[in-house]
Amino acid sequence: MNQISSLEDIFAAFDKLTVLIVGDVMIDSYLWGKSNRISPEAPVPIVNVVKSEKRLGGAANVALNVQALGATPLLCSVIGDDQDGADFLRLMEDKELKTDGIVQSPERITTIKHRIIAGAQQLLRVDSEIEHNLAEYEERHLEERYLKLLNQADVVVFEDYDKGVFSEENIQRFIQLANERNIPTVVDPKKKNFLSYVGCSLFKPNLKELKEGLKVDFADENLHAFEEAVASLQSRLQAKQVLVTLSERGVFIAEEQKHTYIEAHRRAIADVSGAGDTVISIAALCMALQTTMPFLAGLSNLGGGLVCEQVGVVPINKQKLFEEAQHIRL
Repeated sequence: MNQISSLEDIFAAFDKLTVLIVGDVMIDSYLWGKSNRISPEAPVPIVNVVKSEKRLGGAANVALNVQALGATPLLCSVIGDDQDGADFLRLMEDKELKTDGIVQSPERITTIKHRIIAGAQQLLRVDSEIEHNLAEYEERHLEERYLKLLNQADVVVFEDYDKGVFSEENIQRFIQLANERNIPTVVDPKKKNFLSYVGCSLFKPNLKELKEGLKVDFADENLHAFEEAVASLQSRLQAKQVLVTLSERGVFIAEEQKHTYIEAHRRAIADVSGAGDTVISIAALCMALQTTMPFLAGLSNLGGGLVCEQVGVVPINKQKLFEEAQHIRL
């Protein structure tokens, strides 16, 4: 690795980094309860609520992961000027996250995902959201906030959930502004804007997103077709590196002509929610430190697996990640 050789040095260097996260934010709402009987009104379980909780989600969960890894997150997004928006800002303040990158719009609602959980089983999810693109004035305000925060950043994360914050135009503008400043850009994509991130430094789809984004289909075991799809993606995006998460089969990193597969670690999987947020957070910090790509992929893979052991969307535990990385001699 460039100047930073040991695992201890890398984890210590995380603390000195600032990460700008731009994208779709949301609230993850949970109703936790017990279910012992079926409703007489319909064939559905009755859940007796034990507790309820609201957490930061989407790009805001990436900010929490970055914070948990010791770095400073700067969050940039658009939310509604509504009660959920007020709750979102309060949750940010509770987590000591700066709110100056958040635009509130009277024409949008704040995305909230309600999950109903009995024991360790999620029974239902109810979403409240708007998916259409930002209005011109909302884009203008977003760019103003982005520019203000960009000069403080060591790396930029684009966290796309297809909830309307990103358009082809502002994606290209934001990448250009980062590239002009030699700030690496790391992308966690979704379907709508999949091929808009031309010129990014690292592109991180999962296998499903790769197939949908390129409109291709092949058996998951067909490695030749898979690697051809990744090569096509690299060419179309002019991306130096592509990291593909493969669920229980680990991750794949393509760096120009060099390919590396890293197997998943055996886990007691409780919930895969938020694993991608952890992966992109670790990858972004490694990009800022210019670690090797195999190390970046290996540590990201390890972190994504660790958060799957817990129910709900939770940020990574830095100490546990460090201990496991030491154990497998990453």
